[in-house]
Amino acid sequence: MEKVVCTHPRAKRDYVIEENYEAGIELKGSEVKSLRENQASIKESFAMIRDEEVFLVNSYIAPYEKANILNHDPRRERKLLLNKREIARLMGKTIIRGYTLIPLKIYFKRGKAKVDLALGKGKKVIDRRDDIKKREADREMEKAMKRRF
Repeated sequence: MEKVVCTHPRAKRDYVIEENYEAGIELKGSEVKSLRENQASIKESFAMIRDEEVFLVNSYIAPYEKANILNHDPRRERKLLLNKREIARLMGKTIIRGYTLIPLKIYFKRGKAKVDLALGKGKKVIDRRDDIKKREADREMEKAMKRRF
């Protein structure tokens, strides 16, 4: 069973999601305690590849109140733990094909903090409007079907 800490609210609206990857996060002790108290946000964050390593950039994990001097920087870059094969595949897709790495959610799985990392392309405004029209048409069809039966 997994406990979701935080999600990216606009990811599915702003991006077309192609693939998902599960990655571990390299954290400090005070960061883990803050995550357990749901004190995190990935609203403005993204992942980037540097020197064949993947980093979570611009994510916010609140300082733990009881950590005093040993607290962490809330906006520091955090290393994501993936296999070399996965990193190589992500490098190819992000550099050559222009994909973006978006964190969808942070959660705990068997006591370990994980990130659901998605490979996606940004949607244009026209694409978003098309999605809204399609959703509204589906709703109207559902209403008509309910009235019929």
